[in-house]
This record gives sequence, C-alpha cells and structure tokens, in this order.
Amino acid sequence: MFKFLLIGWLAAGALLAQSVPSQLDFANLREDVRGLTQRVGELQLRVEQLERENGELRARTSSADKNFATAAQLNQALDDLSHTLRAEIAASKNEALQHVATQIEKLARQTNAALDSLAKSQASRPAVQTSFSDEYAKVGGSYTVQKGDTLADIAKKSGARVQDIINANKIADPSRIVVGQTLFIPKAPNAAK
Repeated sequence: MFKFLLIGWLAAGALLAQSVPSQLDFANLREDVRGLTQRVGELQLRVEQLERENGELRARTSSADKNFATAAQLNQALDDLSHTLRAEIAASKNEALQHVATQIEKLARQTNAALDSLAKSQASRPAVQTSFSDEYAKVGGSYTVQKGDTLADIAKKSGARVQDIINANKIADPSRIVVGQTLFIPKAPNAAK
C-alpha cells in the first residue's frame, strides 16, 4: 500500500515537473520522494516489530490460560470449600453437644447422690436447738476447745452438765463445736470450790 502511494507521488511529481520545468521544484520533489521512501521503510520495520510482539503476546496468553484457573473454577472451588466447612462445623457442633449432654448427665447423677447423702445425714442428725434455758450457774470458767473434744468430754472434764454448757453458750448444734472456740463452762452446783 505504501509503495502505491510512493508511485502515486512519483507520478504526480513527474507531471508537475513537465508542466513547470524548474530545476528547483524538481530537486525539492526528489527530496520529498526520498524522505517519503525513508519514512515508508521505517513504518514497515515498525509493523514487523509490532507483529513480532503480537505473536509473543499470543503465545504468553495461551500458556497463561493453561496455568491459571478461570473465575468459574475459582467459584466452584469456593462453593465446595464452603460446603465442606459447613459440614465439618455441623459435625463438630453435634460432637460438642453430645459431650456436654454426657457431662450434664454425669453431674446430675453426682448432684443427686450428694443430695441423697445430705438428706440422709440430715435425717440422722438431732434437731437443731433454737431456744435456750437460763437455768444454769452464772459463775464458772472458760474452756478452749481442743482437737477431738466433744461437749460430753468437756462436761466430764469440768464436772458441768452438757445441757448447761449448751444453754450458757447458746450452741444450736452440739455436734458443731470448733477447735479453738472458747466456751463458758458453768460451775456445777455440787462441784468443789
């Protein structure tokens, strides 16, 4: 195509040269034709270079298509992963619920056993005293409870009556005296002075 343009320019230049036989015009025309010929050669080189680059890009694109996943493939993979993840979460949740249910049953059995034991021990305990008599000796001494002491032991050691010790110290549960506790021991009416 460029050659046809060049030939057209040359023909036009020849016609002009015949109509105006000026030497200067002819030289200018010849210079223009030489410049156009040079520009056409440069353009041909550029077209060849662009065709080479286009071929390289096509080769890279075809190899890239083989190496990369499509958007549809990625979406399918994400859907599969999401489905698997939901299934795993559901299975894990079920397993955790079963474990919790087993633990709750075990705790319920232990709680029931403890309540039964507590109920049995409450049934065998003497009733808690809530009213106390003022009929005991108002004179006496103090005693600090030692390890292994019972009210009966303390009464025997001091010569006092158990009921007087209970009334004087307002002990609601005689089985619950504490080591280190200080008790008032009323003096027995017949005890020696």
